[in-house]
Amino acid sequence: MAYTKHWANQEKLSKEEKAKLEKDGLDILDDIPYYARNGFDSIPKEEWSFFKWAGLYLQKPKEDGYFMMRVNIPSGVMTNEQLKTLAGIAKDYGRDVLDITTRQAVQFHWLQIEQIPDIFDRLEKVGLSSVGACGDIMRTIVGNPLAGIDPNELLDTREIVNDVYHYFQRNRDFSNLPRKYKISISANVDNAQNAEINCLSFVPAVKVIDGKEVSGFHVYVGGGLAAKPHLAKPLNVFVRPEQVKDVTIAVTTIFRDYGYREKRTRARLKFLMADWGPEKFTEKLSEYIELPEKGEERLTGWNAGYFYGVHEQKQEGLRYVGVNVPVGRLHTEELYELVRISDQYGNGEVRTSNSQNIVIPNIPEDQVEAMLNEKLFEHLLPEPKSFMGYAVSCTGIEYCNLALVETKERMKNVADHLDEALSLEVPIRLHMVGCPNACGQRQIADIGLQGIKMKNKDKKMVEAFEIYVGGTLSESAQFNEKLKGKIEAGQLDGVLVQFLQVFKQEKYRGETFHSYYQRVGLPHLQETLDEILANNVAVN
Repeated sequence: MAYTKHWANQEKLSKEEKAKLEKDGLDILDDIPYYARNGFDSIPKEEWSFFKWAGLYLQKPKEDGYFMMRVNIPSGVMTNEQLKTLAGIAKDYGRDVLDITTRQAVQFHWLQIEQIPDIFDRLEKVGLSSVGACGDIMRTIVGNPLAGIDPNELLDTREIVNDVYHYFQRNRDFSNLPRKYKISISANVDNAQNAEINCLSFVPAVKVIDGKEVSGFHVYVGGGLAAKPHLAKPLNVFVRPEQVKDVTIAVTTIFRDYGYREKRTRARLKFLMADWGPEKFTEKLSEYIELPEKGEERLTGWNAGYFYGVHEQKQEGLRYVGVNVPVGRLHTEELYELVRISDQYGNGEVRTSNSQNIVIPNIPEDQVEAMLNEKLFEHLLPEPKSFMGYAVSCTGIEYCNLALVETKERMKNVADHLDEALSLEVPIRLHMVGCPNACGQRQIADIGLQGIKMKNKDKKMVEAFEIYVGGTLSESAQFNEKLKGKIEAGQLDGVLVQFLQVFKQEKYRGETFHSYYQRVGLPHLQETLDEILANNVAVN
């Protein structure tokens, strides 16, 4: 149904908002066939930003006309035919590369406008879409990659996620939001969804209603990262499974109609929540849907989306296998092997996690050993090394217009170097980002590495990094804190080795980095880094 854009007459709308009043972002889907026939030069520069609604960003440099495409994978669940289609697109158009994102989506690079209609057609035939994967619209829905097979889920969320996803796909009532809008829906009790960093999250909960315990959800609103991160706040409501879509519609409507549109830097839902607070937001939500008060939350911990190794499913006799994809990057030959292996040993499904890794489900117990003997798993390891297994990276300057530094290959090299130099009995979650926008979710890492530019000792601008420590989304969720000091990119390996050697020497047995950080405090870690930097004249 049509809605009134009551903000249309505001005097101080941002230039982006004014452009969206003239043209809906989804209109670009009607324009793409023309541009594909007439080539990249036929696209006016003022239209470039609208390609986001089709899931497309221009790579760096934009004038070269190559696109990154992001494809939605709700909850990360892919069929064999879908994975085969993605492999074919990577082979034919994407220079053999596919990246898994920190929202369970996948990305292609090096696409040209002439190829987009065929790619759209291939995706549509297998029930996939890139529409809404970027832009001021609902992004791909993060969920539990083990949905339906998870012994630790309160309920199976696959139908719920698909219902919400398909309702919002190409829905022009919600295609002009103030800014990007990220939601998660999961009943995994270990918070595989990273609930606190989403605009809207549904987390597992129970409530006694009419004398009967009902499984459902609690609601978190207002999370987000980037330069000014916010943790989502819980609302005092309980949501039955059949109400999730209606609650999502209500929260999205509030964001659309009351979210800020004057400054892009304050347009995310997190800023509205920060100003309103949970009580006012809950009161506003009650105008759209009647909900009972909260019940008992069933989150028991935080696994950060990692599912390595062989595990029992809720289905008797079946196993799922989680494997590491180094920094989330796959190549065509690996994709086709995943197509074959998942079909030969399982039911053909492959699932992505928000840790940029994959899960292969539904393997009969007596087939697991044979599957793990496949050559592919000499590279995609079910039991990865400590640092490579927990290394996350954004796209970086290789393709991204916003990035200041190279990240993908550097993060891989850093992790390799650390695994060679150090042995720890606890994992260290390392996240590297090329800019403050935090696609690599630097803020929730044990150690976050944020790319910057700095002048070296020869007064030349070089790539460098700042270090942040202590992020977690466990019971006492907090973002990591910045340590003073800038490390030239070429010196990053050595600095991290020395920094983590101190951790190894001072930690208690079995102590995690976050527990160590809480025990010794930020000033002690700053002193440690200061001493390392003072002893290395190549580091500024």
